[in-house]
Amino acid sequence: MSNGREAVVGATRVCPHCRAKILESASVCPGCKHHLRFDPGAAARAIPSLTALRVEGRIRHPVGGDPWEYSMVMSIKNEKGEEVSRQVVGVGALQPDEERTFTVSVEMFTPAGAKVANKGGVGR
Repeated sequence: MSNGREAVVGATRVCPHCRAKILESASVCPGCKHHLRFDPGAAARAIPSLTALRVEGRIRHPVGGDPWEYSMVMSIKNEKGEEVSRQVVGVGALQPDEERTFTVSVEMFTPAGAKVANKGGVGR
């Protein structure tokens, strides 16, 4: 089944559910996990081909003292070290004796039938 369009690797669109910028090739939003279109093979393609990076860290506020505030900031740089994206992913506060775990992962996908975009940076 074809929709008449040829997908371009790296092209983006906005998830209609959570408004996050996602890959045009995605059938399932990686942020909110909503299905975006009927696609019998969506579940298989939603699984990353490779997880290139995964970092997890835990912060525990010690008992006593004042609350702490935090901002989780994500930035992406290109091969020249230039920042191409920077976003505040989440903010919050830790009360004494509370804990938060933060996980950052970079999941790689191989879109089927897509042609390679130019190096100009589709989806910036």
